[in-house]
Amino acid sequence: MSNNGSLTEWLAQIKELKQQLADSIKECQAADKSAAHWRQLYNTEAQQRRIESQLAQEQIETLKAQLQKLQQDGFQLKSDQLETVSSIDQNVEQLQTVEELRATLKSVMAERDRLINALKTEQANHTETRENLTVVISDTVEQLAKERKSEPSQVSEPSQVEDATVRESSPSPDLPSFDNEDSL
Repeated sequence: MSNNGSLTEWLAQIKELKQQLADSIKECQAADKSAAHWRQLYNTEAQQRRIESQLAQEQIETLKAQLQKLQQDGFQLKSDQLETVSSIDQNVEQLQTVEELRATLKSVMAERDRLINALKTEQANHTETRENLTVVISDTVEQLAKERKSEPSQVSEPSQVEDATVRESSPSPDLPSFDNEDSL
C-alpha cells in the first residue's frame, strides 16, 4: 500500500504540475497577447507622432515663407510710412507758433472724428443694405416657390407653354420691379 500511496501522491503531484504548467502557458500567452497589443498601440502612436511631426515641420516651413513675404512687404509699407511721416514733419516745421500747431491739431482731430463717423455710418448703411437684400431675396425665393407650386407640373399644349413663358418674362405683381431704378 505504501507503493500505492506514494504512487497516488506522485500522480497527484504530476496532475498538479500539469495544471500549473497549463496555467503558466496561458499566462505566457496572455502576456504575449498583451505585449503584442501594447506594441501595436506604441507603433500606431509612434506613426501618428511622426505624421504630426512632419505636418508641423511643413507648417513651420510655410509660416517661415509667409513671414519672409510679410517682412518683404513690410519694408515697402515702412517706406510708404516714412514718406507720410516725412510729409507730416514738413507740415509741422512750417508752423511757427504754438497757436498754429493747436489750430492744425484741432482741424486734424476734427477731420479724424468726421472720418470715424463717416466710417460708422457707412458700416451701418452696409449692414442695413445687406439685411434688406437678404429679406428681398428671401421673399423672392418664397414667392417663386409658391408660384411653382401653383403651376401645373406638366404642360401638354403649346399655348400653355407660351403662357408660361409670358408669365416668367413679366414680373409678378407681388414682386418689386427693378426696371426703372431712377424712380428709386
